[in-house]
Amino acid sequence: MSDETALDPEDLKIITLARSARARNGVPEGAAVRDETGRTYVAGTVDLPSLKLSALQTAVAMAVASGARGLEAAAVVGSAEAVGEDDRAAVRDLAGAGTPVHLAGPDGVLRATVAAG
Repeated sequence: MSDETALDPEDLKIITLARSARARNGVPEGAAVRDETGRTYVAGTVDLPSLKLSALQTAVAMAVASGARGLEAAAVVGSAEAVGEDDRAAVRDLAGAGTPVHLAGPDGVLRATVAAG
């Protein structure tokens, strides 16, 4: 578990954005990523018959589609106890193994920060 008070204000911002996406869209997870220029991309879970993506995979895809060349950080908000390997792999593919991925509960309280690698 990580100490939320040690988080950069920009990391707290992406947790807040991820939480808002989850609540606004009524989806199991919300996620946000910050690219190398400071732009943020926010997404929720995609659950269609023909397409299923986690919120974090969707946020990474949005960043890539918008021309991002890297990520500084990622956040996911939901009920999961850990960041899944597929989510970490999506962040790692764009940003590298050392990129922090913050996991927060539905209440927005930070549970853990893990490296994408």
